[in-house]
Amino acid sequence: MLDRLQTMKVFLAVADDGSFTAAARHLGMTVPHVTRHIAALEAQLGTRLLQRTTRRTSLTAAGERYAENVRDILQAVESAFMEAQSNTSALKGVLRIVAAPALTDALISPLAAAFRAQYPGISLDVYVDPQPVPELTRYDLGLLQVPEGFDADIVARTLSTSESILCAAPAYIARHGAPQTVQELAQHMCVLRRPAGQHHDSFKLWHSGQRMTEPPEHTIEVQAAVTINQTASILQMVLDGAGIATFTMDSARPFLEQGVLQHVLPGWITGRYSVLAAMPSRKHLPIRAKAFLDFVFDAHKAGLIDRC
Repeated sequence: MLDRLQTMKVFLAVADDGSFTAAARHLGMTVPHVTRHIAALEAQLGTRLLQRTTRRTSLTAAGERYAENVRDILQAVESAFMEAQSNTSALKGVLRIVAAPALTDALISPLAAAFRAQYPGISLDVYVDPQPVPELTRYDLGLLQVPEGFDADIVARTLSTSESILCAAPAYIARHGAPQTVQELAQHMCVLRRPAGQHHDSFKLWHSGQRMTEPPEHTIEVQAAVTINQTASILQMVLDGAGIATFTMDSARPFLEQGVLQHVLPGWITGRYSVLAAMPSRKHLPIRAKAFLDFVFDAHKAGLIDRC
């Protein structure tokens, strides 16, 4: 008789991966073994859970309901196991994280070694996803950076909130001067962050105390020196004097304190953003994920990280 929990894991892998072959590869099993699990499960339940074609495998209506329930069951089992284990031995296992590119650079990269030193039994499996709200169900934890007013059906804990400001390197300002009014931005070269689908070379500006739900006070068309969707590259280009760009105050602060960046147009912001730790379920957060979140909070409080 096949192990019921293992069969549930196999079913969920097929549902998530969309094929028996991909699920077998993901689980380290053979395709016939995966097929045997699914056939036994459908026979036991007396209903078809998966619709198979030559191209893909999809869930039936019954399969979708079963997958939702199975996901909660497996998360509950894993949470119970990890909680019991945490009381008797060191935390162990793989922590699956999906993170925005900027947060991978700001939170995970600088903390990975220290976290592993404190929790050697936990390995980090990180997937970098530029989507504003990635698929969370296959991960233990998601790290998102979202604008004020963001509304989505997710369970999340706010790690930090920061205004987004305009900055330039002293070398750029020495050559071109600093804009004294919002309108003067149009005369300056800028390094622009462009998410997928955005096609306008412009900055939206609000007064610092203004809510993001209100329309921006100004929308200024600017000259793009470089347009790119990678935060670390934007920072380096601006530090090298390529132009003016927007950064969260948290990410800019250490460079402002060092004098290698200057705040342009104080009193105006280009947005307000929160860093969220998003969970795939309202019911269960793996103990290792809680350990990582507590570690991040402690590091932020101690001033070891502030670039998010």
